[in-house]
Amino acid sequence: MLSGFLGAGKTTLLKRILSWQGDLSDTVVIVNEFGDIGVDGSLLKDTGSDVIELTSGCICCTLSADFRQLLLSIGERFKPKRVFIEASGVADPTSLISVLGEPALVEIMAITKVVTVLDADFWEAREMFGPLFYHQLGAAHLVLLNKVDLLDNDRIPIFLREIHELLPDAQVVPTIHCGIDPDTLWAPKTLGLKPMDFFHPAAGHDHLSDEHSDHGHPVDASRYVMFSFQGPHVMQESCFRKFVAELPWEMFRVKGSVRFLDRTIMLNFVGGKAEWLPWDAESETRLAFIGWNVNQAETLGRVKRCVLPG
Repeated sequence: MLSGFLGAGKTTLLKRILSWQGDLSDTVVIVNEFGDIGVDGSLLKDTGSDVIELTSGCICCTLSADFRQLLLSIGERFKPKRVFIEASGVADPTSLISVLGEPALVEIMAITKVVTVLDADFWEAREMFGPLFYHQLGAAHLVLLNKVDLLDNDRIPIFLREIHELLPDAQVVPTIHCGIDPDTLWAPKTLGLKPMDFFHPAAGHDHLSDEHSDHGHPVDASRYVMFSFQGPHVMQESCFRKFVAELPWEMFRVKGSVRFLDRTIMLNFVGGKAEWLPWDAESETRLAFIGWNVNQAETLGRVKRCVLPG
């Protein structure tokens, strides 16, 4: 399920996902637009998947019966491997999760991930939004802090820290034009599928203020940093786990094998959350890092301090 406020970049994300190589013959895309005229379906028509539009209402309320029946029909007739649901910008994903949790639907499909696209500029204006804005974030397994190229450089780590503090169980990744890789999207979710029941105490409006439009100085996309660490090193486990636990929020992707004394594991770290998996292939440490404006030398220095003397 792709969620997010109006104009955050949900269709951009969906187009990017559907452009990845692979057979889309068993993929169905459901696009919900609140107005009478559907636009997103036209934007997606050349992706190779079947696109179904629901317009003139929101699937979390006025179209919920149509949404339920559509999912039942899709599941029974086509039995697709995957269904993407792009909710409208005013949809409350907690209501959609409730519909998808009904017994008849649970029998034929399951939610694998809720992704919420957050316009980075909206985060600073969050005091002006109602509960819907926070429900869209609270239901997410993965939050894409999108359009960071429109922010001042020093605001990005602050926003990442604030979002992590509000959503400690979610993965949070900064993006430009929703630019993520397949591994980041498909990384296992790290929290249960239950809507968060919080309301922001200062929320008093359900719409954007037109006054909040100061984007500051555009950032340089080159501040995305990619580097690696590789060798037949044996890592001291407690030291390395502490290193991972203390990674800054700006380090949003670390993946690769890590060799300990008694075994080798696969580390999959996305947006502040780490997954440690058994690994029986190469017995060496091979790590790839992706971050935003992180200090490469400092990071690699900390990794090297965890190497056991040979």
